[in-house]
Amino acid sequence: MAKAKTVYFCSECGGESVRWMGKCPHCGAWNTLVEEKVAEEPKSVLPGRVHVRGAKARPIGEIVASKQKRLLTGIEELDTVLGGGLIPGSSVLLGGEPGIGKSTLLLQAAARMTGYGRVLYISGEESPEQIRLRAERLDCLKDELYLLATTDIGEGLEQARQLQPALIIIDSVQAVFSPDLDPAPGSVTQVRAVAAAAIGLARELDAAVMLIGHVTKEGMLAGPRVLEHMVDAVLYFEGDRFNAFRLLRAVKNRFGSTNEVGVFEMSGAGLVSLASPSAYFLSERSAARPGSAVCSVIQGSRPMLLEIQALVTPSTLGNPRRLAAGFDFNRLLLIIAVLERRLGLPLGNKDVYLNIAGGLRLADPAADLAAATAIVSSLKDIPIEDGIVLCGELGLLGELRGVPQTERRLKEAAAFGFKAAICPPEKGAKEEAVRRLTAADLPAALKILGL
Repeated sequence: MAKAKTVYFCSECGGESVRWMGKCPHCGAWNTLVEEKVAEEPKSVLPGRVHVRGAKARPIGEIVASKQKRLLTGIEELDTVLGGGLIPGSSVLLGGEPGIGKSTLLLQAAARMTGYGRVLYISGEESPEQIRLRAERLDCLKDELYLLATTDIGEGLEQARQLQPALIIIDSVQAVFSPDLDPAPGSVTQVRAVAAAAIGLARELDAAVMLIGHVTKEGMLAGPRVLEHMVDAVLYFEGDRFNAFRLLRAVKNRFGSTNEVGVFEMSGAGLVSLASPSAYFLSERSAARPGSAVCSVIQGSRPMLLEIQALVTPSTLGNPRRLAAGFDFNRLLLIIAVLERRLGLPLGNKDVYLNIAGGLRLADPAADLAAATAIVSSLKDIPIEDGIVLCGELGLLGELRGVPQTERRLKEAAAFGFKAAICPPEKGAKEEAVRRLTAADLPAALKILGL
C-alpha cells in the first residue's frame, strides 16, 4: 500500500514545501500554503508524464512537421482567438468570472462542432436537465452532443473512451475530482491530477479538450499556476456580467498568436460575435458634451473607437476622490499629476471620475490624450468638437509620444465619419482619410481643441 505523506502546496503557483511557512518560497505569495496528504506513487505511473521507450535524439532538420488540420468551432471570434480553430489532441483552459458566459460559449461551440463527430460535455456543477434547458434556449440540441453529469473524472474519461468524441468539455476543472486521491475537490493535487488525466486522454484519442476554470477575486485563474503550464492555450473571458459586452483574450497559445481578441455581445439567443466593436461602443454616444472624448485604441490586433467620459466636481473631503472604471487607476493619477504640474490646473480640491463607456477594461496607453482632454473639458465645462478623435501617450513632461499602428487607428476613425485626429508627430506619416492635426505636447493639443 502506498505510504501517505504530508506536503504543503502553494495555492497560487503549485510549489511544494515540506513544512508550513507564511511566505511561499517559490512565488513569494503570503498565506497560500495548504496542507495535503498525498500518496507516494512509483515514478513510472505519475500522471501527465509521457514515456517513450527507445527514444533517440535526432537532428532537428530530420524531423518532419506536418500541418495539423484545425477543427472550426463555428464561432468566428473564438476561432480567431484560437488561431484558426482547435487542434486535435490539444487542450484549452477557459477562465472567467461566475456568470460571464463560459458555459454558454462552450455549449454553443459544442453544438457547432458535432459536424466533426461526437462531443462529450462533462458537467460537475449542473444537472443534465439544466444544460438541456440552456441548449433549447440557444438552439443547441444536437444528436451527437452527449451530456454527462458527474464529479468523478474516472467515469467521465471512461465514457469518453467509449464514445470516441472529437471534443471533450469539462465544466469545471475545480468541480471534478479523482476519488483515488485523498485531498478535497479543487485542491492543488486534485486539479493537477484531473487536468493531467484529461490532457493525456485527449492525446490518446486525438480529440481536443476544453477545461473551464474558476477565477479568484483578483481575476486570475484559481488553483495552481502549474495548470496554465500544462495546457496548450489559456483564454480569459472578460466583461461585466451586468453588461452585454464580452471580451475573449488569449494569454497563452502554442498554436497561434496571443495578440488576438474576440468580441461578443450577450443576447437572449446566447453569445453573438461582434464584427464591428466600434459601432457598439459609440452607439449610445450623444452630441458633444463636456467631459466626453473619443479615442482610437488597439485591442489585440484590431482597432476600436471608444468614448472616455470624465467628471470633475468640487470635493467636500480632505483628500479628493479619484475613481476609474475600465481605466488603469495608477495611469489616472499620473495624468492628473501632469495636468496639475505642467498646466497648473486646480485639481487638488476636485473629485475626478473617469469611465470607459461600454464596460471595456482598457490598457492601451494611446488613450492617455483622450483621458486628459476629457478631464480638462469637464473642468472647464467646454465640450470637445464633434468629429475629432484623439490618440497619443502622455509623458511625465507633458509631451505626447507616438503609438504603434497609427494608420490603422485613423482608418477605423474614418470609417465612422470622423474628420480629424489629434496625434503626436510621426516621421514618414502617410496621407490618411482623416485629417491629422499634430501636437507635440498636451498644451498644443488643448490649444487645437480650444481648451
